Amino acid sequence: MTDVGRLLDDIRAAIAESGKTRYRIAQDTGISQAQLSRLMSGKRGLSLDALEKLADALGWEVVIRRRRRRARGKG
Repeated sequence: MTDVGRLLDDIRAAIAESGKTRYRIAQDTGISQAQLSRLMSGKRGLSLDALEKLADALGWEVVIRRRRRRARGKG
């Protein structure tokens, strides 16, 4: 699974565990209930702007940083 896939899985879990309805989240973020529904069903992802709004409403922080370089194996 990609890093983005894991992030979306974490966001879905945070929404489910938040105790907030999709209606409340939609009102808090300006993201439509239809878009939230597509996200929850795995049919769609989110724009970076929508992800930031959603993360803020859930008490999360989105951090983008340069990936650490992996050590090359000997061979």
